[in-house]
Amino acid sequence: MAAVPAAAYLGDPVEAPPSDGISRVVFSRTSDLLLASSWDKNLHLYDAGTRLPRASFPHAAPLLDCCFESDGTVYASGLDGQVKRYDTQTTTSAVLGTHSAAVQSLIFIPEKGVLLSGSWDQSLKAWDPRAPPGQNCTAVVSLPGKVYGMSAGSDRLVVATSARHVLIYDVRKLVGGAAGEALEQHRESSLKYQTRSVAVYTDGRGYAMGSVEGRVAMEFFDAADAQANKYAFKCHRRNEGGKDVVYPVHSIAFHSGYGTFATGGGDGVICTWDGENKKRLSQTARYPTSVASMCFSRTGELLAVASSYAYEQGERDHPADAIYIRAVQDVEVRPKARKAA
Repeated sequence: MAAVPAAAYLGDPVEAPPSDGISRVVFSRTSDLLLASSWDKNLHLYDAGTRLPRASFPHAAPLLDCCFESDGTVYASGLDGQVKRYDTQTTTSAVLGTHSAAVQSLIFIPEKGVLLSGSWDQSLKAWDPRAPPGQNCTAVVSLPGKVYGMSAGSDRLVVATSARHVLIYDVRKLVGGAAGEALEQHRESSLKYQTRSVAVYTDGRGYAMGSVEGRVAMEFFDAADAQANKYAFKCHRRNEGGKDVVYPVHSIAFHSGYGTFATGGGDGVICTWDGENKKRLSQTARYPTSVASMCFSRTGELLAVASSYAYEQGERDHPADAIYIRAVQDVEVRPKARKAA
């Protein structure tokens, strides 16, 4: 792919960022509120418009993921196996349910009113927050490995686990009482190394998957579609002292308007891509440290970026954790028109 000029603008940092590693940043679907889960054992809520903190919710252990149900109700999960619900108005919290090991991934399915949790205990659970405690777990699905990442479209859920397993579920069956029949496909990742990130395409036709070895695979659910269109590409690599250093792809985020996507890597750089035309659209200058997580706002006009060292090079001094709110320029995410043949 041709060289693309780097955009020097990194964005503006939020006030009072998390004080330890940032595991996830995610925007609300209905406003510019932003959630951040952190190893500092707190769930942080920010107003991206003002970049000021709105609230902070304590947890008993480091947090690995978070998500919105609405602006008033949010969820977080962490190393202690708890899935907790928080009321952002009253700041009260309640344990929705538990796993027997750390909970890596949370997804709220707004059309179904159901929360999905994926854990290192090799299980996927579905929760109905409206049901009374003890009766709110509506499905438990055994998995072939620890959950490393999950992403859902309107119809399908993709679960990536250890040992490079990829499982594709019918969301309607999973949350509709037929979890035993929900598994549509069980694949092996086409990438040689461990999965680090996964995101379903905006149009729901497939998913992008990033590995710890600076590579992204573009996959499709339909077999004929996959045969014709799937491919993989290298990214987040840098020449350092004459050596090619390869970094993990920590985060993949799709732009809701254009269907283009951004990748964030351990090299501290964000690239935006036109997957359809196999083109890199733009690249940022380097953030102070690893890009651990990213999320576009509902309009696609803002990009939240967690600049947070992800220990790719082990224990070492590193820049402080920060969250940047970056205004997205249309030219950075708009697909380029194909030239006529």
